[in-house]
Amino acid sequence: MAKTEGFHLDFQDFNGDDDGVRDRSDGATTVNIEDLGFRKSPSQRRGAGLEDELLDADDRTELLSSERKSAAFWTLEFYQAFFNVDTHQVMGRIISSVLPWRGKNFVRLHIRNNPDLYGPFWICTTLVFAIGVSGNMSSFLVNRGQAKYKYVPEFWKVTMAATAIYSYAWLVPLVLWGFLTWRSRKISSTTYYSFLEIVCVYGYSLSIYIPAVVLWVIPSEVLRWSSIVVALCLSCSVLVLTFWPVVRGDRPRIVLTVLSSIIILHVLLTIGCKAYFFSTYDEQNPGKKSAVETSAPQSLTTAKTH
Repeated sequence: MAKTEGFHLDFQDFNGDDDGVRDRSDGATTVNIEDLGFRKSPSQRRGAGLEDELLDADDRTELLSSERKSAAFWTLEFYQAFFNVDTHQVMGRIISSVLPWRGKNFVRLHIRNNPDLYGPFWICTTLVFAIGVSGNMSSFLVNRGQAKYKYVPEFWKVTMAATAIYSYAWLVPLVLWGFLTWRSRKISSTTYYSFLEIVCVYGYSLSIYIPAVVLWVIPSEVLRWSSIVVALCLSCSVLVLTFWPVVRGDRPRIVLTVLSSIIILHVLLTIGCKAYFFSTYDEQNPGKKSAVETSAPQSLTTAKTH
């Protein structure tokens, strides 16, 4: 504490609403340094807190990348970092993949800080078993009225569904990552997605098909095709909005080819699963078809005898 004649500096913290300069009873002037503009406003404190959160996220990202680099790829520690997510993060990513918004990049907002394989793996696994179980239930509901029908579990549907879903979720991202990496070097693009980020996008984009496949149990073609259209629109929107920033700097023909290929492959997967695992009424009622086929030769034989 330093005193001068008529002037007094006080570095104590005063609780008051004065402007930083106070007159004391003894005639001295009190100056509070914190009140002279060094106190942070609420907006500045919120900004500082946001910067701290961003720095913490960057630190976590660098920590995860250093852990992956330090461990060999054939060890379990190398793959533990890819499953370092909690339920809240996975649910947030699933909701964002089901409800796409224009101008909000799925990778930048939800994946980039911590890409994972936990969500895509369990989404694909759940979808595989949903297709297998729903396909068996659909066959039972359609054929249960036939006299000669005997229900036999079709376990091959699970095997075929696993082959189709896991091949799509891994091979398509691999080809797309290779092509985008090659094109980004040609056009010097600033936006780049890693292979793991593309796998995350495709894995989470399949989450909308789980409730759609469950609805396919109901033997109604109108309901099935309606759910297919809704699921395709939402899932394709996530993919197009995610990969548009990567390809928009390329030539228009390349952009159209990439986006069209993404949509066409997604449509083929959906319609292929519907046609292969969920048969229509005509296919599930062979009795009517056989009756028509046998009636034709019988009519011909009776015509010849007459």
